[in-house]
Amino acid sequence: MSGPTPSFASLARLEPLIDKCVHCGFCLPTCPSYILLGQEMDSPRGRIYLMKAGVDGRRTMNGGLVNRFDTCLGCMACETACPSGVRYAPLVEETRAAIEHHHQRPLGERLFRQALFWLLPYPDRLRQLAKPLVLINMLRRYPRLMWLLPLRLRNLIALAPEARRADKAQEVPELTPAAGAKRLRVGFVTGCVQRVFFAHVNAATVRVLSAEGCEVAAPAQQGCCGALALHSGRDDDARAFARDLIRTLEDADVDVVVVNAAGCGSSMKSYGDLFRSEPAWTERARNFAAKVRDVTEVLHDLGRQQAPRTRMDIRVAYHDACHLGHAQGVRQQPRSLLTAIPGLTLVPVAESDICCGSAGIFNLVQPAMAAELGQRKAAMISDAQPDIIATTNPGCMLQIGAAFRAEGQDRPIVHVVEILDASIRGVDL
Repeated sequence: MSGPTPSFASLARLEPLIDKCVHCGFCLPTCPSYILLGQEMDSPRGRIYLMKAGVDGRRTMNGGLVNRFDTCLGCMACETACPSGVRYAPLVEETRAAIEHHHQRPLGERLFRQALFWLLPYPDRLRQLAKPLVLINMLRRYPRLMWLLPLRLRNLIALAPEARRADKAQEVPELTPAAGAKRLRVGFVTGCVQRVFFAHVNAATVRVLSAEGCEVAAPAQQGCCGALALHSGRDDDARAFARDLIRTLEDADVDVVVVNAAGCGSSMKSYGDLFRSEPAWTERARNFAAKVRDVTEVLHDLGRQQAPRTRMDIRVAYHDACHLGHAQGVRQQPRSLLTAIPGLTLVPVAESDICCGSAGIFNLVQPAMAAELGQRKAAMISDAQPDIIATTNPGCMLQIGAAFRAEGQDRPIVHVVEILDASIRGVDL
């Protein structure tokens, strides 16, 4: 057996993780790309086989192999299903990093991805994009005109958030005191897309944390956490963003680091793995990662509710964001917080473990597959007949909203903290 090909050399150190896979196939029915494509090599088991072949020197990095990893949403449903405890996340992230370092994509694809990463992690640039959103939103009213546009442009317009104010005045204060007795001092990660297009979710998050006795520090100079870069194989960019965020929140001297975007929280909890090859940062990153909690975890773990909830007679469909449910194992906490509201009924949704198709930038670079998954998710939610849909990730909110609009429906989709905030304040959603 020969050694790994140069493009797979970095993956060789993870061979013990690769070898944990016994190829049982329990992951297949949970994998969105396998469900849609029905191909063994588009499944977690098949991709791990390709990793092993690369490490053994039997496969080289080529376009066909790369396509198999491009169809992966990174939803980690396979980790939930795996009876052998295979950690697929570090395997696919390392493979994607190897792809970005050793494989040259077609020019159009490179330019499109570069444009996304020039824009998405930078709030000030996103604010400039927000200015023409009224016009972009209007285009969605003219389906015949939309179909004249290239698929990727059509997809970007379909996924665009609703037009809202997106100036810095909408950002949360740098310090919000706890209401009543202080129970915890938390550092709040305001995000990139979240900060610009979902500022109302950040505001609700801070109000709920404060009402439950948390002093909230939200440093204005914080930047991207690196999640989108990490999930797309841009590991150097991810580390640069992560270093800056770690420094910023270390200076804030907080007990817990709170995040309200599932994809961001998943990546931040894996900072120890991200810096495993940088001894100067490994321990620092692990200590930081140990403090990271989703907002629903923090509110649930506080125990006794300090802020009374007013009654809300609504039926809510809770959508499990993959990077919260599968990657972080946080499933019951959001549900417990919602069902603690008097009058609220949580309705079950079929196939709750299957991804909606958002998955970082997946719905931007694989629009056809993402749209099919979105339509599937919308159908399952419709069958549950909810009054409102709740989730914990901005990408999921955009993806599910786009899927319903494609079906001619306008369904209210909110973050879990928005429901909690409305109940605490006694206002309508």
